Amino acid sequence: MTGQIAARLQLAVAGALGGALLWAAAKAAGRGWIGDYPALILIGALMTLFAALLGMAGPLGLGRALPRATGLAVVLAGLLALSMLRYATPDEFLRGGLPVLAALTVAGLPVPFLIAAARTGWRDYPALFLEAWSVVLRFAAAVAFTGLVWLVIYLSNEVLRIVGINVIGSLLRQELVVMVVSGAVLGLGMAVIHDLADLLSPYVVLRLFRLFLPVVLAVMVVFLVALPFRGLSGLAGDLSPALLLLTLVGGGIALVSIAVDQSDEEAAGSPVLRRSAQAMAIILPVLAGLALWAIRLRVAEHGWSPDRVFVALVAGLGVAYGLVYAQAVLRGGPWMERIRQGNIRMALVVIALAALWLTPILNAERISAQSQLARFLDGRTPVEALDVQAMRGWGKPGAEAVAVLEAKAKEPGQEMLARLLTGETLGPDEAEQDTLRAAVAAALQVQPATATGTRDTFLDAAEAYMLRDWNQVCAAASDPAGPACLMVVADLMPVLPGEEAVLFLRRGTDYVEILGLHLGPDGRVVQRGVSRPDGGYFSATEAADLMRAYQDSPPPVTPALLNQLGTGETGLMIQP
Repeated sequence: MTGQIAARLQLAVAGALGGALLWAAAKAAGRGWIGDYPALILIGALMTLFAALLGMAGPLGLGRALPRATGLAVVLAGLLALSMLRYATPDEFLRGGLPVLAALTVAGLPVPFLIAAARTGWRDYPALFLEAWSVVLRFAAAVAFTGLVWLVIYLSNEVLRIVGINVIGSLLRQELVVMVVSGAVLGLGMAVIHDLADLLSPYVVLRLFRLFLPVVLAVMVVFLVALPFRGLSGLAGDLSPALLLLTLVGGGIALVSIAVDQSDEEAAGSPVLRRSAQAMAIILPVLAGLALWAIRLRVAEHGWSPDRVFVALVAGLGVAYGLVYAQAVLRGGPWMERIRQGNIRMALVVIALAALWLTPILNAERISAQSQLARFLDGRTPVEALDVQAMRGWGKPGAEAVAVLEAKAKEPGQEMLARLLTGETLGPDEAEQDTLRAAVAAALQVQPATATGTRDTFLDAAEAYMLRDWNQVCAAASDPAGPACLMVVADLMPVLPGEEAVLFLRRGTDYVEILGLHLGPDGRVVQRGVSRPDGGYFSATEAADLMRAYQDSPPPVTPALLNQLGTGETGLMIQP
């Protein structure tokens, strides 16, 4: 048996063993032989052990990879055990997703360092760069190979079933067989792909990624140039602008790292790509700073939540990466080497922060629960805006905060809080609803001008969230285009009693939303979409022009351009 075949067989056996042990751990947990949280720790350790083992066995060999993979698995198991101080059950750990992301980071990011440390030294950037991308490529190709093998097995089973042979199907109904086969195929795929490293080099993919550098830079520059003219108000809306900016920052960091490559000799030689990398390195801290500022505004308005803590942490990392890159370029000289060494330091920082996220030291749930509780107790958060359901999903700190609320709910005058804790949905009180209706009525233009009675009927029947939304839009400062909202009243649905309305909401300088309103059987407002008679939709410009025209005078009401076969609701018509 050749050494190559032996190495492939070893990895296949290792993968099969990993699959069998994972199956055994899951079965033991399912039958109550081990507790739920110990089962989570055991499964996490086994997955780390065998994933790291398969990832390192190619370049290091199975014997040298095993103790390093074992050490990494033990570290992760210890961190998962510390997470028991924050979460009562594995469901609470898994529900948020962020602890899982932190665990994956701790399990995966150290692998290139362990490989490099065993060969040329953990600070050897060329080795780190090559192994990081090679491990990703090997796993991606091996997973694709495993999926292909299962497709072949499935098709083979279907063919044999035609002639009454169901041996494969019977075997596949055994969970142990599925796990063992999957692990063995994954291990075999990892071994074969490592043997074909010359043919499946990551450099081909990385060279292609370099071409995105000028494109992404152009998007960043256009955004920064347009920002002073369009204003910063969009950053304060919710997490989405911050996440989009951070995604752009993350892409910029990856593209700069790919451009500088593992050494000056391998770095991008094109002057366009080099200048683009330098320009992107300089503007990265600006974009990351804007994302951080957007999160600050959100937290100031709504307080902390685990998601906001995570995004703020990522934004801080983006600023740190940006400062490392920017100073490397601005200092001149060997700027690419400074970026490479900065990448090593920042990768270690990311690993450390991911590990801390799993410990009581960086407890996002505690930060969030204390923030939300403090905002409620000092009156910044009204009782109807308190998200008790979310707090109950914040592990032990959330449960402690809810216990404080339950104690307070027993005090006189806290009847609404008591109702909220029982699961009842609370809306604004009648006084607040009256204030909202009056505010919307004062700002909402109506056509025809005499249709104020119908307008008031819709406002009285609208849900609280509708009134809040309409009030936010209608209260926007007027510009030369006129009021920010318009209601056009007419009998648009003859089968329903009374009149209906079309509501125009100018949500931005280049976006007008059009909604159809009518009263439902329960007397509440029903919102529907609005379209052309042919089923098409209005463009942003057309919607704005239509709103402007209707503000001047009410439009005529005419029959739709449709007929049907039959009568009434049993008729048949061609949908436009």
